[in-house]
Amino acid sequence: MAELKKVLSFRAILLITVNSIMGTGIFFLPAVGAREGGPASILAWIALSLLSIYIAMCFGELSSMFPKAGGVYEFCKHAYGRFFSFIIGWTTFIAGNVTIAMLIVGAIQYLLPVKAPLLTIPICLVFVVIFNYIAFRGMKMSAVMLIAFAFITLIAILGLAIPGLFRMDPANFTPFFVFPATSIFVTIFLISETFFGWETATFLAEETKDGAKVMPKALIWGTVIIAGICMVSVIASLGVINWETFGQSAAPLADLAMFHFGSKGAYIFTLITYLAIIGSVAAWIVSEPRLILAMAKDKLFLKQFAAIHPKYSTPYKAIIFQTCLTIILVVVGAGSYEMLLKILVPLVLFMYAMVMVSVPVLRYRKPDLKRHYKVPLGKIGPYIIAGILVSLIFYWMFMTEGAFSLLRLAFSFVLLGIPVYLLLELYYNPRAIEVVNDLLAYFALLFENWLIPKSLRKRIITLLGHVKGKTVLELGCTVGTLTRELAKEVGKDGRVIATDISLRNIKIAKNRMKKFPHVKVMHHRDPNNLHPEIPKINAVVAVGSLGYTEKISSLLQQLNKKMGTGEKLCFLEFDRFFRVIPNIPWLTKDESIK
Repeated sequence: MAELKKVLSFRAILLITVNSIMGTGIFFLPAVGAREGGPASILAWIALSLLSIYIAMCFGELSSMFPKAGGVYEFCKHAYGRFFSFIIGWTTFIAGNVTIAMLIVGAIQYLLPVKAPLLTIPICLVFVVIFNYIAFRGMKMSAVMLIAFAFITLIAILGLAIPGLFRMDPANFTPFFVFPATSIFVTIFLISETFFGWETATFLAEETKDGAKVMPKALIWGTVIIAGICMVSVIASLGVINWETFGQSAAPLADLAMFHFGSKGAYIFTLITYLAIIGSVAAWIVSEPRLILAMAKDKLFLKQFAAIHPKYSTPYKAIIFQTCLTIILVVVGAGSYEMLLKILVPLVLFMYAMVMVSVPVLRYRKPDLKRHYKVPLGKIGPYIIAGILVSLIFYWMFMTEGAFSLLRLAFSFVLLGIPVYLLLELYYNPRAIEVVNDLLAYFALLFENWLIPKSLRKRIITLLGHVKGKTVLELGCTVGTLTRELAKEVGKDGRVIATDISLRNIKIAKNRMKKFPHVKVMHHRDPNNLHPEIPKINAVVAVGSLGYTEKISSLLQQLNKKMGTGEKLCFLEFDRFFRVIPNIPWLTKDESIK
């Protein structure tokens, strides 16, 4: 079976980490910070940098424990269990797609400040297709691309920050506090997206050489480097352009390039910045399919997306899915950068808070699990950080007009994951299937003539042929709708054995079969194996129950041992689960069914 290959070195994953994090906000958010906090926004950048370094340390400890493709999902799976890990994975998935749309919008603002969607959107879609194709071709090729974009990002930032250090005007920093000191908290919230991206790097841990030891170093050093570059860039920017002018800029780095190098230099840096921002899109495009892969392996995403290409060792089906979704988002999401940012930030802060808390939770639950790196104050520090992250959300919500509506919109995407989770559980989890069948037992009884019409029952009996005096096994008898017909067909000299996963179905069926002493109704939870008390049989019938059976070959082998030559099996299945989730793999293709 194909697997992901370990091809990334420390230097490679360090540069990818820098590209993943720094490319997502440094091009826009210094201007947002200046508008909200004035020159004092520098204090917000210092506080955010220190906060981010500690968060990176927490990610480092978790990555040293679980260097897997699922990243944050994998951490939360071990800390919180199946449901909450799905919610975190789902939130990260939503946040990743919002990030892609936001960065595309941002890149468009830099390349063509004038709105021209018929020109800009096709350009971005070309990049999306190219990046996904490179991601499909393998991690080595993807790493080369991401490292190249990392260097482009560093050139774009440092190429403007370094000249600015020598042309600063101290008058631009006075007065330092132009807004109330509390504005620093709102500024921290709005600029926090600059450091979003640790999760992107963690998705590549499984493809990193000696990932348990390398990932902590890459995450921490990458964040320290980014913090240093951000401070230099922000101070240099505010030093050369007045904070009021800078705060109103839609493309701040383009304005800085105009200041330092004139119109020709501005044009060159606009292109470089566009490539750097698009490079961040590339980082998400390469990494997010690994999250889908990890969730699909655990049956918290469609299992088909867990497939790895035998030649390129990439999650190619997840990449194809990601390509289609990204194209839709780019076309639909070509709106406001800041609107997308305000939807993204609370989602990611919530996700990061949950990840932070998982550090002390795992210290308690799995104290003996090997950690190649341990974050200082790991039993209390993450709780403090999580509290700060959540308080930022609440402070922003009560201090910013319209924030509650945006927050409600953001978390509605999270809540949307709950019915998706329930559908997946109903699709994959036999216990969930049993619970739902119990709940719907009387519904099935009330509408049995609609669910299994008399004409359908008659056709099944016809297909079975002559069963008088024979033993018939019914898999998934529900409330006994077809069981009664089978009991009449086999007669008193025959026998019907009916099984079902639902206790309530079994109870109803037993009551209905009291006048048929030759019918035995049994509860059986395992859809992949026969009940141990099943004797030799002459015919088998199953209506709508094999869709839960993943190991169909094993079940057929067991049936073969119980049946003689020339005996009949009659299976009826309903195509596509709720017409939303596809069939399980063996039911997907006619070839596998045959």
